[in-house]
Amino acid sequence: MGPGRDPLFFIGRVMETQHIAPFEQAPEGLDEARLIVEHGPARRIAEIVGPALRSIGYRLVRVRLSTAAEPVLQVMAERPDGTMGVEDCQVASMAISPHLDLEDPISAPYRLEMSSPGIDRPLVRESDFRRALGHEARVELERPLEGRKRFRGLIEAVELVEGQVAVDLRLAGEETVARLAVADMAEARLVMTDALIRDALRREKAGIKQEKADVKAAKAAERAQAALAKKLKEENRRRTPKPASP
Repeated sequence: MGPGRDPLFFIGRVMETQHIAPFEQAPEGLDEARLIVEHGPARRIAEIVGPALRSIGYRLVRVRLSTAAEPVLQVMAERPDGTMGVEDCQVASMAISPHLDLEDPISAPYRLEMSSPGIDRPLVRESDFRRALGHEARVELERPLEGRKRFRGLIEAVELVEGQVAVDLRLAGEETVARLAVADMAEARLVMTDALIRDALRREKAGIKQEKADVKAAKAAERAQAALAKKLKEENRRRTPKPASP
């Protein structure tokens, strides 16, 4: 993550930037790379489970391995749209277990926990930060910057600065906007706030509404197809000549 280079951190300084398209317009999906990744054994595990998850339609968010007497391996994943239900976790767990058994990256017995990112989710991809615009986040840098590694503030913008994705963070309780390069971050995650909960509920309601609309449209299509099949059958019956009487 940028060894030998100072973290990008600008206060009140105008730089040439390239504005990134809004979240709705941005390309994303299974192939969108993570910009914040693990180190050590967790990184090796991520390299094992990442492709396995991708093969069944999920993408890896984060891997964490505890150092307790009985290690707990937490694998966080999601669908490309950010959703991850209980059944998804079960499917994903069953998919990655054989790969972990084969590669055996953890020498001691451990417990596997498959989870969704949650509302106060980690931010690891470019699209995560853009979806989080207007919400508070906590950021920890890989290396201290002016004696400071931890930052908390409102995500105001996501920019491309000198070829790197950077986040403008209005620091909590300060009149300062910090521009931090995502590549310099060890960890970033949303802060649970009322605004974040309201946004999550709004997205959930919109998803349910869309799901109901999709089901309604599918049923309407089935009815139309059945009606067409019935019509064709009747027309075919009318066109078929009746056998001559003996």
